[in-house]
This record gives sequence, C-alpha cells and structure tokens, in this order.
Amino acid sequence: MFTLENRDEAATFVSSEGQRLQIGFITPSIAKIRCVAAANFGEMASRIVVTDLSWTDFQTEEAGDCYTIASPSLRIKLSKETGALSYRDGAGKLLFREPEHGGRWLTPKPIYRNLFRGDAAAAFGLHIDGARAVVTPDETVFDRDAYEVKLEFVFSDDEALYGLGSHEEGYGNLRGRSRELYQQNMKAVVPYFVSTRGYGVLLDCCSLMSFHDDALGSYWWADVVDELRFYVIASESFDEVTRGYYTLTGSAPMLPRWALGYLQSKERYVTADELLDVVKEYRRRKIPLDAVILDWKSWPNCAGWGQKSLDPLRFPQPGAMMNELHAMGARLMVSIWPIMTGGSPDQRELLAKGFMLGNQSTYNAFDAEARACYWQQAKTELFEHGVDGWWCDCTEPFEADWSGAVKPEQHLRVAINTQQSKLYLDAAEINAYSLAHSQGIYEGQRGADATKRVVNLTRSSYAGQHRYGTVTWSGDICGTWEVLRRSIPEGLNFCAAGEPYWTLDIGGFFVNYDHRYWFWRGDYPDGCRGLTDMNAMAPDPSDDGSRDLGYWELYTRWLQYATFLPLFRSHGTDVPREIWRFGEEGSPFYDAIAAFIRFRYRLLPYLYSLVAAVTRKGTMMMRALALEFPADRATHSVDDQCLLGPALMVCPVTRPMYYEAGSRALVGVSHTRLVYLPVSCAWFDFWTNALYAGGQTLEAEAPLERMPIYVRAGSIVPMTEVMQFTDETPDAPYEIRVYCGADANFELYEDAGDGYEYETGAFALIRLEWSEAAQTLTVAEREGEFSSMVRVRDYRIVFITAVHIEAHVVTYTGERLQIRANDEGLSR
Repeated sequence: MFTLENRDEAATFVSSEGQRLQIGFITPSIAKIRCVAAANFGEMASRIVVTDLSWTDFQTEEAGDCYTIASPSLRIKLSKETGALSYRDGAGKLLFREPEHGGRWLTPKPIYRNLFRGDAAAAFGLHIDGARAVVTPDETVFDRDAYEVKLEFVFSDDEALYGLGSHEEGYGNLRGRSRELYQQNMKAVVPYFVSTRGYGVLLDCCSLMSFHDDALGSYWWADVVDELRFYVIASESFDEVTRGYYTLTGSAPMLPRWALGYLQSKERYVTADELLDVVKEYRRRKIPLDAVILDWKSWPNCAGWGQKSLDPLRFPQPGAMMNELHAMGARLMVSIWPIMTGGSPDQRELLAKGFMLGNQSTYNAFDAEARACYWQQAKTELFEHGVDGWWCDCTEPFEADWSGAVKPEQHLRVAINTQQSKLYLDAAEINAYSLAHSQGIYEGQRGADATKRVVNLTRSSYAGQHRYGTVTWSGDICGTWEVLRRSIPEGLNFCAAGEPYWTLDIGGFFVNYDHRYWFWRGDYPDGCRGLTDMNAMAPDPSDDGSRDLGYWELYTRWLQYATFLPLFRSHGTDVPREIWRFGEEGSPFYDAIAAFIRFRYRLLPYLYSLVAAVTRKGTMMMRALALEFPADRATHSVDDQCLLGPALMVCPVTRPMYYEAGSRALVGVSHTRLVYLPVSCAWFDFWTNALYAGGQTLEAEAPLERMPIYVRAGSIVPMTEVMQFTDETPDAPYEIRVYCGADANFELYEDAGDGYEYETGAFALIRLEWSEAAQTLTVAEREGEFSSMVRVRDYRIVFITAVHIEAHVVTYTGERLQIRANDEGLSR
C-alpha cells in the first residue's frame, strides 16, 4: 500500500514494504521518477542528465484508490494498492502504463571492485580490432550495495517505438523486438526510446541493460543502479519530445561547415605524400572533397600502439603537410585511441601519473585529470600541427568477442564483452566510457582554441554524448546488400534516440570473405582493386578479374544513400575507395558517384540550416517516417525510407539490379523499387517533378544514376552551386526551390562556418515563407550578422507545381522581398 509521505519539490510516496517512490517535474512536459527499496534517496549524480531545472507547480490529488500527480502536459496516476503508474497527456490520452500488479522491481545487489597491483604482469596482444591488454586482479573487494532493476510497460497496439541506439540487427520499429544494451564494435547504445503516441522514456543508467517487447514481456532491465531513475517526456510531436530530451541532456553544438562535405578515408593511408596525392587527384578531377582521414598506425613504427604523435619517417613535417592540405581547401581528421601499449611515451606518462585503468593500457576517462592529460598529449602531438578533427576509435575499449570463425551466441556475446569491461570498470558505468572520453576531447579543444569547432567521430555513443561535438558511426560492418538494408533503420533508431549525428562506412568496412573471422564476411573478394577503365555497363572481355562490378554497384548505391546522412564518409579495408577506383569519367559507376558527391554540395545551404536547427531547436536531421507521420499506420513497417529534414524523403536502393558478385550480369531485373508515400500530403518526384498523392505505394524508377527521392509538397529547399570544398565560393548564388501545394516555411541559417562566435549571436537567419493562397514567397529581412557575412547574394527562386516550373532571379541584400508566382518569371 502506497501513501503520500511528503509533497515538496516532488511528491514522495512510501509503500508498506518500505519502497520509496518520488514523482517530480523538470518542466510541465518532463516527469522525473525515482525509486528505491527500503532506503532513503541518496545524492546520485548523473552522467547523462545535466539540467538543474525543477518545476514545482504540479497538482497532487487523492481520489479513491489512486493519487494523481499532474501538470498541464502530463498526468501520472499512482495505484495506492500496487504502486502501478499510468501516464496520460494533458488532454487525457493514455500514453503508456505499468501492469496493474505494479511494474517496478528492485532487487538488492552487492557490488564489488577489482584491485590491481601497479607492477602486475599484463598480457598484451594485437587483434584484428587493435591492441588489447589483460591483467588479472590482485584482489576483489566489496564496494557498495546497489540494485538490479526491472521496469515493466504496457504499450498500445497502435503505437510504434524507436530509439535505443544503433545496433547490427536491422530493426526499425522496436515493437515485438528486443535489444541487448551494451557497447560493442557494432553497437552504439542510447538508453532512450520514443513512441508514435507522443512520448519518450529515458533511463538514467550506465550499466548493462536489455529492452524487451516480445514473448518474454515488455520491460527494461538494468544490471546495476544505485536507484531506479527515469524520465518521461510528453509532447504532441517528435520534435517537441526531442527538445525535452535536450532539456535533460544538453544541446548539441554546431558542426563546422566542412564536416558536411565529402570525407575520403580508407584503411589506411600510410604516408604524408599519399594523403596529399589523394587530395590533389580529387582537385585535378574536380570532384568535391573537404577532408581526408588518417586511420590507425600513424604513430611511430615499433614505438608502441596508440601513441598520438605521427611517425617522423612517414610524416616528417606534419605542420607543412597540414599547411599544404589547408591550402587546397582540405582538412585532416586523425584516428586516436584510448588504448596505448608497448611502452609508448603517452602510455608511460599516463601510467606514471596513475591515470591508467587496471589493464595498464586504457586510460581512465572517468577521471577528470586523466582526461586533461590525454588531451594535452593529443594537443601537443597533433592539434598544434593543425589537425582539424578527431576519430576517436575503439571507444568501447573492452570489446572482447572480435575473434573466431563462429559468431558467439547472443547471450555469450553479452557475457564476454560485459565481463571484460567489469574487470576494470564499475559495473554501473560500463556503457559510459565513450561519453566520458568524448567529454575530455571536447572540453580540451574548447579550452585550447575557440576558432575550431570540435568534430569527434566515435564508434560508440551514449545519451548526452551529442553535447561534446560527436558523430557516431556504426562500426566495422560488412560489404553486403543485407547490411546496407539493415543500416537504414539502425541509423534512424540512433537519431530517434536523440543523438543527431550518425554515419557509416560507405561500401562496408569488410569487403572480402575471411573464413577465419565471423565478422569478416563481405561478398566481394575482388572489390575494386583493378583500375581498368570501364566505359560500358558490360564487363571488358579482357578484364583480368581484379575488380568486381557487383561490388561497384553496391558501393554506388551505398554512396547514394550516404549522400543524405549527417556525415558523408567513405571508409573500409580490403579495397580502396577513391572515386577513380570505380572507372573513369564517362563510365556509369564513376559518373553516378561523381553526380551524388556533387549533389551533396548543392544541398549545403539546406544541410547547414538543418545542423543549425539541431543546435537551436533540437530538431533531428534524419527522421523515421513513423515519427513524422504517426497517424499513418502504414509507416510503422517502412524500414528502408527516411526523411532528411522536413522536405526530402530518401529511398535507397538495397538490392542489385545490374550485377551479382563476380561481375555476373543480371538479366531481366527491374530497375525500380517500391516507395510508400505517406498520407496527409502530396509528394513531388525530385527528378521529374511529377506530383503524387500521399497514401499510396509507387514503383519508382531507380536506374544506376538515380536513387528515388521525393519532396513533400509545401516545402522550401535552398540549394547552391557545386564547389570543390564547402568554403570555396562563399558568395555563390542560392537556388531557392519552392515545392508548391501547401504553405511552407524554412529558416535559412548562415554563420562563419567554424568557431563558436555563433554562441554569442554571430549568425544570420533568413526566414522564407510560401503562401499557397497568395502564391507568394516572402524572403524576410535578414536577422543578425557576423563578420564574414555575404551581404549581397543572387537568389534564383524556382516555383515547382504539378504542371510547370517557373524561375525568377533576384538579388537579396538583406531587405525583405516578395516574389509572386506566375508574375514575371521565366516559365518553362
């Protein structure tokens, strides 16, 4: 039996068994629920939640067999008898509830920690996924009492769930699914999900977890917590719910504009000359490129794994190399590791200062002084030479199942990885290493140089990590059509979980099939090694077999999809990925790849404005159809389409149409794919401008050079000219495309492209508004300014309707403009 104990900043209830339950509010739409068993609440700090907001004007009512704790946006009912909670929005609609018998279970659990001798022998090894070190604990001692917890749910039949991060299984809608939530090479965990019914749930926990909505029940289980603490966010739309998530976890800083360009990488560039030659060749070919990425082993040969300084033999003048790159308009991102072995200088320094974990090779990212020391090494050895971005690889440093020919069963993989982590980390913290590591990089760089925005590409993530300038990629995936298909919903789930920037290795990391390893299972042993020109879709009869047109097709389709991801990066092992590996200009694959790279640059004003909306409003770039159109039940099962911002619906091709592996030509295969157009609006085919009603499935044309893209009627899409890097032509004209059929608006955002002056107001907004009734586009007076702002720019206004295209050329000086369709424009 639960009774009200007190009502101060939160309402606290106690059961006859001694369980304490506290219900409070952060804002009227965000509830904070805490629960302990037979104890008082402690002062548990959160790594995830950073807000200190508290809203105390809630109402507490007692009526019959329940209590109600209510704000204008959220009504929480508590059963006196069982403690079961139910959640309704301000209008009374049920969001979700706990089972009638009660849905919160806390089991006391003793927590132990391992002690290590500083002189303990370490077993070092070099594996496929890098160096590892293992040390046997000297002693295991009791640390504290905590809980294992279970939180049960009753969901509605008509809702879909998304979130929990990016995993390898390929799920979209999480209903009827389960997730094991621990960090691993191809698992990036975020303990937060959202529903099409207009709510989200964040579990404030950093231990191993699992989520179930299957035959075992609907619940969230956590291995170790000091108290059960979770947050419920209720709002009418996905964007509003996500804003609540950012209220709790902090906002995402702006990415620099260059991070939206094309980034070329492979495993691996070996010398400075090789890096520079790649950029020079892109410039010679006039294929846009903004950054080249330096993968692992850039450190001095034979000097230990993970040293952050560059090899003086292969990169003899890093400052001069950086100057030459920058002179060509290119940036450099460098891979750095939290693991250091072999007695490298960085490892020795961290060991001497007591900043290593028990394995003597992984630095303690949970220690603020250790983070500062690690950053200082990166700053002195790399950043001061001009390095522009970080690739924080292996941010789940105790991943331990990356070996053997047979993939371990799921329950064994959970045990293998988490037990290894628990050797060196508190069991309640094993999911949060990447979060702490990212904090050190962000705070270190911000303290060192405010003119460069932090860009940190990480393989793991956690709730709140976005506030440290991170982009997460999906790990070392395989080059297969199935993996491409699975990647689409996994990226959407990651972004649905409130972490905005996600990407992947274009073409898959592993392309070959290696029978020795369960994870090295690509379908294309010949990849694109051959450099033979290909001027036709048919293979050259004299070809030596050193390339695989099946892989060329897969890579091309993968790149077309990745054109619309927040970060656009080609990377992988086995085969090189530069554009000239796929033919030459005038050949089909080369031309298709070049066209989409160029298209990415045409979209820069749209993309950069979406990045600004992430920072300013908490609006996701990548969006699952079901969360955008929650009332359209058909979208709940659409896993291979997504929205980029409010306007563009991207429909990747996920099956071969021209070649199988081994360059075997396919005959009689349709060059189309099915596309579902959501209800409530009409849709324009981006390529043909044909208009289609929503609520139907189309067979869309999808030849090699085209991926189906649709634009929502009532959209404004700002574009620009193709340039060779994002800052090449600051005053390039804009093309403002207005897709008519409904009212539309868009905030065009501009700033310096780098640095943090935008945080103090150094940016400009240009509000674009289309009135369908008046057939008029209003370009509002520019708001704000910054030192390098282009004050006069040509705009080409293009009105697109179901029957014609009409273009107007105007000069925008920052003053308000109105352009009426069917007035004096060019009609064609």
